[in-house]
Amino acid sequence: MRERTHLATQIEAVRDLESDVADTLELIDLAEADGDQAMAMEGLAQLRALAENAKQREIESLLSGEADQNDAYIEINAGTGGTEAQDWAEMLERMYTRWAEQHGYKVEWLEESEGEQAGIKSATMKVSGANAYGWLKTEAGVHRLVRISPFDSAARRHTSFASVWVYPVVDDTIDIQINDVDLKVDTYRASGAGGQHVNKTESAIRITHMPTGIVVACQTDRSQHRNRATAMAMLKARLYEAELQKREAVAAAQEDAKTDIGWGHQIRNYVLAPYQLVKDLRTGVEKGNPTAVLDGELDQFMAAALAARAGATRSEASAQAQ
Repeated sequence: MRERTHLATQIEAVRDLESDVADTLELIDLAEADGDQAMAMEGLAQLRALAENAKQREIESLLSGEADQNDAYIEINAGTGGTEAQDWAEMLERMYTRWAEQHGYKVEWLEESEGEQAGIKSATMKVSGANAYGWLKTEAGVHRLVRISPFDSAARRHTSFASVWVYPVVDDTIDIQINDVDLKVDTYRASGAGGQHVNKTESAIRITHMPTGIVVACQTDRSQHRNRATAMAMLKARLYEAELQKREAVAAAQEDAKTDIGWGHQIRNYVLAPYQLVKDLRTGVEKGNPTAVLDGELDQFMAAALAARAGATRSEASAQAQ
C-alpha cells in the first residue's frame, strides 16, 4: 500500500503539471490575442514556475533506490585534529539539522559525545520524512573544512576533517537476522544533560557486531531496555545498508572513499579562507556562499550527486547488457 500510494502521488503530480502547463499556454494565447501584455507576462511567470516544478520532479524521479523512501540515520565523527575537528563535526550536525528543518523533516538525536573544549566527537541523528535516505545518502563521505581557526590565538589557517555516514531506517518488511552470540553489548553512563537518573545509571548502550565490526550506540532514553531496542534497530539498519552497498557498485566505490577521515578521501571542500567556496569533488558543483551551505542549502549538491549516481548505474547496466 505504501508503494502504491507513492506511485499514485507521483503520477498525480505529473498529470497536474501537464494540466497546469496547458492552462497557462491557453491563458498566454488569449492574452496575446487581446493584446493584454500584463496577463501575458503573468502567464510567462507561471510557466517559469512550472519549469522549476518540473525540474524538481525530474530530480525526485532519481530517488528510485530500494530504500530511498525510508527514514535515515546520520552518524557524524570528528577526524584527527582535536578541538578544530570536533567543532567542524558540530557545524556539520547543525548543517544537516537546518537542511532537515527546511524540508519539514523530523530530527531526533540518538547519541552525542561532546568534545573536551568545544564541538562534538560524534553524534547520531534520525531524520524522518519522505525520501530522507534517498536525499541524504549522497552526503556520505569525508568533509573537509579550511578556515582561520577561532581557537588559534595566532589566527592561522587550519584544515579539519569529519566523516558523515548515512544508512536507512529499516522496517518490519525487511528481515535482518542477527545472532546474539555475534554481539558484544556494553553499558555506560549517558553524557550531557538529562537529569540525575541519566547521569547516575548506566542506561546508555553500545552494541558491537563482531563479524562485521559495526558499532552502534544509543543514550537518548532513561531506560536501558528502550536504548537497547533503538540500538538494535540501528544495527539492523547498518547491516541492511552494508548489503545494499554490496549490490550497488557506485555505493561501494563511495564506501571506499570513507576508509580514512583525512587527505585524499574527502567528497567536498568547504573553504572559508582565504576565499569563499564550497566544491563537491565528485560532481564539480561549486557554490560561492559557504554560509548558505552551512545553513542547510544542500539541494544543489544532492541533486548533482543523485544524477551522477544514476548515470553511473545506467552506464554499468548498459555495459553488463553488452
